[in-house]
Amino acid sequence: MSSQPTTTSFSDLNSLSTYFRTLLDSKKYVLLFAYNGTGKTRLSGVFKDIGKQTNSETGASTADTLYYNAFTEDLFSWENDLTGDADRHLILNRNSRFFDGLRDLEMESRIRPFLRRYGDFDFFINYEKWTISFSRDVIINGKSEKIENIKVSRGEENIFVWCFFLAILQLVVDREQAYKWVKYVYIDDPISSLDDNNAIAVASHLAQLLKSQEEIKVVISSHHSLFFNVIYNEFKKIKGKNYFFSKNKETDEFSIQDTGDTPFFNHVALIKELSIAANTGRLYTYHFNILRNILEKAASFHGFKDFTECIKRDEYDEDGITFARYVNILSHGNYSLFEPIEMVEDNKEVFRKILQGYMESYRFNPELFSEE
Repeated sequence: MSSQPTTTSFSDLNSLSTYFRTLLDSKKYVLLFAYNGTGKTRLSGVFKDIGKQTNSETGASTADTLYYNAFTEDLFSWENDLTGDADRHLILNRNSRFFDGLRDLEMESRIRPFLRRYGDFDFFINYEKWTISFSRDVIINGKSEKIENIKVSRGEENIFVWCFFLAILQLVVDREQAYKWVKYVYIDDPISSLDDNNAIAVASHLAQLLKSQEEIKVVISSHHSLFFNVIYNEFKKIKGKNYFFSKNKETDEFSIQDTGDTPFFNHVALIKELSIAANTGRLYTYHFNILRNILEKAASFHGFKDFTECIKRDEYDEDGITFARYVNILSHGNYSLFEPIEMVEDNKEVFRKILQGYMESYRFNPELFSEE
């Protein structure tokens, strides 16, 4: 059996950030899962600030971290032209190092290939005024017309900022002179409120871009479990660490728990737990609650109205009614994790059949469920 995951506590975000920087001397990446409100965004800011240095004589400052977090979007602000309602555009913060290569590196041609993956609008950068205007082709009376100076939606704006970041990240990966100062890339929750399709696309695209280089060290944090797991699976052959990041509300300490070699915060981890319980015979009534939860998630993902559609039909239960009744009855009892009641042998056998049928219908890597 695998050992218990290691948990390490830190008194503040500064000491945790320092630990990550030390860790990245020998690792390629750190991947964090954390719930909203834990301190992910603040952690990214502290990590970035540690890398800032100011020359006492000249007052010039240097940095070593390119970051993407909630504050990145604040580098772009809207001019809505409330008077004329015609000239709407984004204003760029020209004082940020984020835009170091803006004027000389033809950013439009670098951003558009990324934007075409996610959006159906176009843009124009005014390098003199440090503004960005948007346009969209629409069909009017059967003809395509370009509508200029539109205000894109909040979601589209987030996508544009993300694509802008990806274009800059590509320059970092290519070791472009304007971004050779970057030693670390810290990405916190790219494009919040992703749906599942975009979460997979963004995570896979990001991972492919980062895996193409060797020099830059990476920290990625997210509250989105699917995004986390896609990145995890993309990075698992690279030397790095995967953690669950949390905060103790009583002590204000922060902790990281090593997730080990198992995909984390995904129903795969629960299925592994059920598989081990079924194989060892240590099955308790509350395991039906977990099994029902997995079936319901699968039904929702595959577009079924009821979890019973994800129960594989058995030769002795061709319509699936009997197995469905077992799950319904045994998942609604007043069963406690702290006072577990072991299943009777008949129920264990039904449980194994339902679980095995599910794992066969929705193919999983069998190596995930072999005991170490």
